[in-house]
Amino acid sequence: MEKNKLQRELSSNQITMIAMGCAIGTGLFLGSGLAISTAGPSVLISYAIGAFIVLLLMGCLAEMTVAYPTSGSFGTIAEKYISPFAGFVVRYSYWIANVLAIGVEVSAIAVYMKYWFPDVPGSIWIFLFAALLIYVNATSVNTFGNFEYVFSMIKISAIVIFILLGAYVVIGAEPSSGIGLENYANDGGFMPFGFWGLWVAIFISLFSFLGTELIAVTAGEAKDPDIAVPKALKATVFRLATFYVLTIGIMLMIVPWQAAGIDKSPFVKVMEILNVPGASGIMNFIILTAALSAMNSQLYASTRMIFSLSEQHQAPALFQKVSRKGVPLRALLISTLGIFLAAGVKVLLPDTSYAFMMGISMFGAILTWFMVFISHLYFRKRWEKSGGRKLPVKMYGFPYLTILGAFLLFALTVSTWFTGPFKIVLQFGVPWLIFLWIVYLLMSKIRRK
Repeated sequence: MEKNKLQRELSSNQITMIAMGCAIGTGLFLGSGLAISTAGPSVLISYAIGAFIVLLLMGCLAEMTVAYPTSGSFGTIAEKYISPFAGFVVRYSYWIANVLAIGVEVSAIAVYMKYWFPDVPGSIWIFLFAALLIYVNATSVNTFGNFEYVFSMIKISAIVIFILLGAYVVIGAEPSSGIGLENYANDGGFMPFGFWGLWVAIFISLFSFLGTELIAVTAGEAKDPDIAVPKALKATVFRLATFYVLTIGIMLMIVPWQAAGIDKSPFVKVMEILNVPGASGIMNFIILTAALSAMNSQLYASTRMIFSLSEQHQAPALFQKVSRKGVPLRALLISTLGIFLAAGVKVLLPDTSYAFMMGISMFGAILTWFMVFISHLYFRKRWEKSGGRKLPVKMYGFPYLTILGAFLLFALTVSTWFTGPFKIVLQFGVPWLIFLWIVYLLMSKIRRK
């Protein structure tokens, strides 16, 4: 095996499941409760708009990734087509987003385990499950892919069963049962918090889709990326949009939207209301698996991004060292920082740790997505000028849809400043950008000497 090289072992199915695994985590199973309580039934529109933004993002990523497959993905593309500083910002922002998102998932794990063990400190579960997933990621990329495939199959199967069971209950419900379409209009109507609530919930919904871009990160370890990546992108967007809208739509018909929150998963609440023996415990186990799956994928993504930074001499060289099995172990270890941060936040902010961790993780993710759109504008312009080969995959509606995607992300991010729970997004994000700028200037000065 060639030294310090990642191995191309991931199939199209594994890549799709990795992205699904990363995206179908606490954003759907727990975060949907926060979104519902923010927008009411109009959260369905919020998730549909969120899916539309991600669809535009996937179109840009598909075009660029197939034309330029690399483990550094959008970070390398931003560096090549915009500037070295843009690549530096994208890589580190995406890295910190995933590191912090790992913290979001483990914060949720503490909530889920409380269902069975209410008196055990959440930090115990955080470290226990973290150790398990670090071990999985430290073996080989193929082991990781197989593990993630099984995890994803469990929760996708659970979602399908939930949709079928929920549809059966809604169709067979008595008019006096309080179950049905009338729940969309009760307690303040379809938009109880007006357009603002719907708008803010779009931002929350984007956290649910965080991870779909992971397909582009896996390109460096994919078999036949020209075929595997576009196929995985299309499958992921279609499945996610279908799952999210259907599950939340059914959930709202069964559970009044005012009962939503993040004290426990809305999925568990549905099972408790339906009085299915043992079903709430089984559902809690499944969403625990979902959190582990998403955490597993995010740990993979953050590890590969710091590996890419090291390859480009923008992080210490020790992070590009790989094991005999082709795993960058040191990059993996530094990417576990979010686990320790989550444990600390859980102790300091036991009731709001989930929302806090979500808020600080979202800036890096949204900035990365925004830069994907900007990179695509530069990429297409440069590609057309160079007279290169015909693009195997092409984004529709260029440049208008690319610009629309960038504008929507920018507007949503600015809006967080005017919301209580998510003001932390910019409070964290602006200092983070200033910090990166200073670090980049210092590193550039050192290299010139």
